[in-house]
Amino acid sequence: MANETRAPLMEIRHLKEYFAIPNKGMLHAVDDISFTVNEGETLGLVGESGCGKSTVGNVVVRLLNPTDGEVLYRGENVFDAQKARSFELRKKIQLIFQDPYSSLNPSKTVYQTLAEAYLVHGEKRGPALDEKIRKLVARAGLEDYVLEKYPHELDGGRRQLVGIARCLSLDPEFIVCDEPVSALDVSIQAKIINLLMDMQKELGISYLFISHDLSVVKHISHRIAVMYLGQIVEIADKDEIFDNTLHPYSIALLSAVPKLEFDKASTRIVLKGDVPSPINPGEGCRFAQRCWMAREACAKSCPALQEVGPNHFVACHYYQESQARCAELLREQANGQKEESV
Repeated sequence: MANETRAPLMEIRHLKEYFAIPNKGMLHAVDDISFTVNEGETLGLVGESGCGKSTVGNVVVRLLNPTDGEVLYRGENVFDAQKARSFELRKKIQLIFQDPYSSLNPSKTVYQTLAEAYLVHGEKRGPALDEKIRKLVARAGLEDYVLEKYPHELDGGRRQLVGIARCLSLDPEFIVCDEPVSALDVSIQAKIINLLMDMQKELGISYLFISHDLSVVKHISHRIAVMYLGQIVEIADKDEIFDNTLHPYSIALLSAVPKLEFDKASTRIVLKGDVPSPINPGEGCRFAQRCWMAREACAKSCPALQEVGPNHFVACHYYQESQARCAELLREQANGQKEESV
């Protein structure tokens, strides 16, 4: 997918989401992040478990209220919208949940689940509604017979397709995909990813695609944002971020992608040290305790996300040295493995 110039659709500005932990302090789940998602674009959001990816998605679709910051849809702050306007905005911003079973009401058939959104927004029961729902399930790649089924009667792939059909019912322009294929078999993953991409081409839908599967993210995304412990540390076009990775954490994360290159030396960065606590994390770089490049300045101040190339943003004091230092680290790891094998 070629990256093209698109008009902004969603803009997240200085978003923060803190949770009070009794007798301990504030857990900084999301801490001052900013990014945009343009029309017809997919922004992949990646990072290890617990970094705050899903929390970002939940705030964007208003399942959580932010501690601070703004979520702008076509320039309008969705958290400032009055009740009637808020009702309309919810149709345009939808969510595909990670677990296709728990996201569906087990006491309702697929037909009842899909009809609910239409009925809430004023549609009347009757042949016209039945026809809309039949077209909806067909668009999601489902057969008519599933309409009378309950969630427990469907496999995981079909349940997720029902969730996608439910998203499509209100003609959304922006969908948060919260690890939508992580619980599914590989063959079903491919079907759903291709469906999402086809929907984007035909309907112009934009996605925030949250995942820990880097191969899937690379396949579906136009741009990729890397998140670590509540902060975005690098954003770039997908080819740029894979070919010219600059943040030390991004380098380590992308090095974990499996490669069928058995005759070559390992290129996987093995991180040492523990992930620091997100409770009252302090003022320094949050990756410093695990970073092979960390220096005194890293412990004292958190680097800002800065543009270091066309559409390439990095939050690191010493990003210019990262690739050279990475090569040194890989040599050290290789020498250590040789010594252990002797």
